Amino acid sequence: MKLLIADKFPEKYIEQFKSLGLDVIYNPKLGENDLPSAAKNVDILIVRSTIVNEKTIEESENLSLIIRAGAGVNNIAIPAANKKGIYVSNCPGKNSIAVAELTIGLMIALDRRIPDNVIDFRSGIWNKDKYSKANGLYGRTLGIIGVGNIGKEVARRAMALGMNVYGKDISRIEGVSIKDFSEMDQLLPLCDVVSLHLPLTEQTRGLFDQKMFSFMKDGSYFINTSRSEIVDEDALLWAVETKGIRAALDVFQDEPEAKSGPVYSKLQSNPNIYVTHHIGASTEQAQDAVAEETLRIVKDYLTSGVIAHWVNRAKVTDAMYQLVVKHFDRPGVLAGVLNVIRDANINIEEIENVIFEGGIVACCTMKLKDPLPQELLNKIKSDSQILSVSHVKI
Repeated sequence: MKLLIADKFPEKYIEQFKSLGLDVIYNPKLGENDLPSAAKNVDILIVRSTIVNEKTIEESENLSLIIRAGAGVNNIAIPAANKKGIYVSNCPGKNSIAVAELTIGLMIALDRRIPDNVIDFRSGIWNKDKYSKANGLYGRTLGIIGVGNIGKEVARRAMALGMNVYGKDISRIEGVSIKDFSEMDQLLPLCDVVSLHLPLTEQTRGLFDQKMFSFMKDGSYFINTSRSEIVDEDALLWAVETKGIRAALDVFQDEPEAKSGPVYSKLQSNPNIYVTHHIGASTEQAQDAVAEETLRIVKDYLTSGVIAHWVNRAKVTDAMYQLVVKHFDRPGVLAGVLNVIRDANINIEEIENVIFEGGIVACCTMKLKDPLPQELLNKIKSDSQILSVSHVKI
């Protein structure tokens, strides 16, 4: 079985993949347009930021599992994977601390103008009077937009700095002692700092437009370490110019795919915007944690067929009925049940067969689109190898 790693990956984990008997191809310099040919004959594909487009998936011959060695999966063409029955998995939460640390670093950098201090010093300029003026973070209000794994880690660190922390999430916030506001126009005017930690969805794309920035307090700080598409960059420039907002970003639009080379952005000449090189998850600790989880996903897949963090599994199916059959674990018993369902032209949406300890009895749970008629239930029950049958609407 062939495994392709198309992004930088810790060497010690590459060796562990090889110890599983996998034919490992490691090429961290592959780009989006290189993948269709590179992944054509591989079974498992591992990426970080490299884009897995429709062509890569459609032209693959053996691909069965794509793993995003990170949290988000917006760089993978999931609809194309769905059409070919290719599993897509990720490693949520493993880089949360690294991104949270960068977020706090950017917050302090904005307040103390650390990059400008350094640039002036390297240019032979001494301007202590200018840089001695800072707001300070203690007692200030931080609004966290997106209180998932990363947002919660940011909250913990901000509270340790003595900040007042509020939050807004797509879903209910649990596990952190911060207040959830139902409307952004209530939260943003309160905040001295606003930090984004949202996934890219149709709901969040372009969320921070001119209207959203208009809610923010004049002179406040804006931080985005999540996804560039969430922010309208023209609106951000408007907010910087008209409201005195200062921003720090780890992501921006049209970010180069290459690991090095020239970069161009409408943001790069603005002295009130700091941009880092999309390094939120780039600590050795985070990379080892993600690599460890990626290795676990592959091991589970090879040994049991179970996919950890399977992101493109259907959340909702057409199943309306559940059939539970306890039966002796003998050849042909379950096949007989399935034949009855097939002859009734009823589709099985999900099925799971588990064995009781000792290997004598098994229990098969099936989610069906339509109900089985009573006569077919009686036919299943009539088999002497069937112990019990339960059929209910769900």
